[in-house]
Amino acid sequence: MDAPLSVDRVRFLLFSFKEKLWIKPLGFCLLSLLAVFAAKIVDGTSLAEHLPKIEPDSVKTLLSIMASSMMVIATFSAGAMVNAYASASQSSTPRSLGLIISDDVSQNALSLFVGAFIYSAVALTAMSQEFYEQAGVFLLFCITCFAFAVVILTFIRWVDSVARLGRVESTTMKVEEATQRAIEQRIKTPCLGAIPASDIKEQGSFAVQTSEVGYIQLIDLAKIQEWANNNDLFVNIAMLPGEFVTPEKNIAYVNTDIDCEGLISAFSISSSRSFEADPRFGFIVLAEIASRALSPSVNDHGTAIGIVSSITRLMLLWSKPNKGADNTNQDGHASNRNKAGKTLKDKTCEQPNYDEPHYEKPKHDRISVPKISIHDIFDDAYTSIARDGAGNIEVAIRIQKSLQTLSACFEKLKKDTGSELASDFSKIANDFATQSFKRSEQQLCFEQDKARLEKIYLANSKSSDDK
Repeated sequence: MDAPLSVDRVRFLLFSFKEKLWIKPLGFCLLSLLAVFAAKIVDGTSLAEHLPKIEPDSVKTLLSIMASSMMVIATFSAGAMVNAYASASQSSTPRSLGLIISDDVSQNALSLFVGAFIYSAVALTAMSQEFYEQAGVFLLFCITCFAFAVVILTFIRWVDSVARLGRVESTTMKVEEATQRAIEQRIKTPCLGAIPASDIKEQGSFAVQTSEVGYIQLIDLAKIQEWANNNDLFVNIAMLPGEFVTPEKNIAYVNTDIDCEGLISAFSISSSRSFEADPRFGFIVLAEIASRALSPSVNDHGTAIGIVSSITRLMLLWSKPNKGADNTNQDGHASNRNKAGKTLKDKTCEQPNYDEPHYEKPKHDRISVPKISIHDIFDDAYTSIARDGAGNIEVAIRIQKSLQTLSACFEKLKKDTGSELASDFSKIANDFATQSFKRSEQQLCFEQDKARLEKIYLANSKSSDDK
């Protein structure tokens, strides 16, 4: 029996469809054909007696104007979008191209222009063959006027959008928004709705590998749960979305030697990473934009400073109250932190005891998933910017202030809640502040710049020691 289509799978498919330019134009083309033939429905009904008479020539004139102009506008809009894609690849990073392509305003505009052309061409042909009677002509006239109004409003909105499309600021905002969605989803389900790997006392002894090479884009845990139920097994997931898979790497472990094709098929592997289920990828793309801005050919430290601010906002999402989360807290541990052992039937893989009071059973109770590495997130976000901006005092100071903010906020969260996650964030922020300071100390030549940076760094260190 096939596993039910999970919410994560649906979200992943919708995100993938948004990156394909042909989906919406095709939909609008079908909708335009439907509108043309829908006008014929009123012919021969009692409603036709009460509708005013419209001269067919006036409708033909409107349709001719639309047919001759829409293809030109559609061609122009497609050219502008291609230029925006090229600009995004050159001014920011090629990894952001998928987000630019999935821009709703541009896709809707192009789709509407193409759909309006198809509608006008088909309707004009139908009018030439006297396909409609009086009522049909009136309804077609109303649809045409409505289409004109929508096209004009869409074009005005699209012109405003295309002026920004592909610019560094617009691209940065789109990357930040995509990363925020991925982080918020990961905060709600720290271990993707499965049991935290740290709560499992014993790992399966049989490794599962795949012959594919690429990045994990999605792990369909609903499908794995169904497979594990059918085979009465427990599955230890070893890799998270965004990690690079090769044939010698173990993607999971099971406690019985069994055919694992069903398990392997739940891993969606591609040659590129995806923003949807991979928070780290967003930080990598932001850091790439900042590194390009800091290159000698661009020398735009303002963009790098803006990126550091974006990273700070994204990091602080983990410090906000976690509403609507699953049965694990933000640390990725079960809510009562009880790790009493209760084995499955084969006694080879131990789980937390769900019979204990106040211990909610995870949605995927036959799967364990490791929590995301906080150190890796900081490494993705700060290392390349600290390296490329080490000789720029403005960037170096902003990095120190960013890490100081993270350290202070998560230290306060740690005192208020005792969160292990907050403790990890605070400690790692201080470690990266030290790394960034040492890099800049070696690169900066002007002594007063060194003194300014050292003053900020020491103030942060002293504040951390006091806490």
